[in-house]
Amino acid sequence: MAFDSLRIDSRCLQYLKSHNITEPTPIQQLAIPVAAEGHDLVAIAQTGTGKTLAFGLPALSRLAELPRGTTGMLILAPTRELVQQVHDVVAPLAKLLKLTTACVYGGVGFTAQEQALRKGASIVVACPGRLLDHMQRKNTNFSKLSILVLDEADRMLDMGFMPDIKRILSQLPRERQTMMFSATFPSEIAGLANNMMRNPQRVETSPVVKAADAVRQLVYTVALADKVELTKHILAKEEVGSTIIFVRTKRAADRLATVLDRAAFHVDCIHGGQSQNRRKSAIDGFRTGHFRILVATDVAARGLDIKGVSHVINYDIPATPDDYIHRIGRTARASATGDAITFVTPEDAGELRCIEKVLNKKIDRESWKGITIEDPKPKAFSLSGRGGRRRMASTGGRSW
Repeated sequence: MAFDSLRIDSRCLQYLKSHNITEPTPIQQLAIPVAAEGHDLVAIAQTGTGKTLAFGLPALSRLAELPRGTTGMLILAPTRELVQQVHDVVAPLAKLLKLTTACVYGGVGFTAQEQALRKGASIVVACPGRLLDHMQRKNTNFSKLSILVLDEADRMLDMGFMPDIKRILSQLPRERQTMMFSATFPSEIAGLANNMMRNPQRVETSPVVKAADAVRQLVYTVALADKVELTKHILAKEEVGSTIIFVRTKRAADRLATVLDRAAFHVDCIHGGQSQNRRKSAIDGFRTGHFRILVATDVAARGLDIKGVSHVINYDIPATPDDYIHRIGRTARASATGDAITFVTPEDAGELRCIEKVLNKKIDRESWKGITIEDPKPKAFSLSGRGGRRRMASTGGRSW
């Protein structure tokens, strides 16, 4: 199947050809025909599979045929980085179709966003929280909105955005096309889809647990006090190129980046406590190769699409199997291969077993300084805490 066999505006087709994009990805093949017909859509596919074009191409093609002057399409995404990334994909296509765009997220001033919204930008790409701020200030006009997209819907659930999304939905026209794109489909997402959509069609590519197939995975069993030494040992290897190191907290990200910088590694860090400009600078520096190493909290685990990442290091073991899969998915993108190394202390044995159970395989192990771990029965995950954040629990069964 080629793009020109799908219902896409000819100007968009020409743009794709000029960028040597000729064959749609599996999720694009499944989603575009449904979206082009105007049906509500639930699309399940892992990150890095071309979901933005899967909804962007048919949506923009439809918008090009509608009257201008007010916002016709709203795209909601969970993080500033993902909002910017989606906007960067959509904006050039919109410009070809003489449609305008606005990028709305926190951490920056209101003025430029307010002006774009009040002018009636054809397409708004936004984080829910900042968009609600603008809606409360009456900077938006969604009376003629015809297309709504929720990107990374499961991540928005994890980050506690569902109350904000429901408030936004209450102020949008009921007569619209709604598309939801997600890497997983937990019961909470299924419930939201039932409440906000009309007879949605569902398309799905390979389950998210297969995201790790192209990644060579390794567990290092290590004492907590030896993690920094092990990190330096790995980064010094000649074959280790562009690397993302995931840690749990903002403080840990700053601390590890400082230690590695003093050890003469080219490193920067990104976390939710930074300003948008600071985070963008770190991402741009990493993407262009100015920094070889990016230390990150899970704010960068989804939606951050950077080619050429050779290694992912889980300095702190992820809180859930989903987080593990999405972290290691930052490498081995665009049909490439990559390496994912996870540090596991003896206290982390239960979390590791949960990850391996979801992957349905035991990850290869190496010991650092003779540290070993036992293989206890897995703990279960339950939904608890603010915003539905998935956390470890010692109850039986699984609810994730």
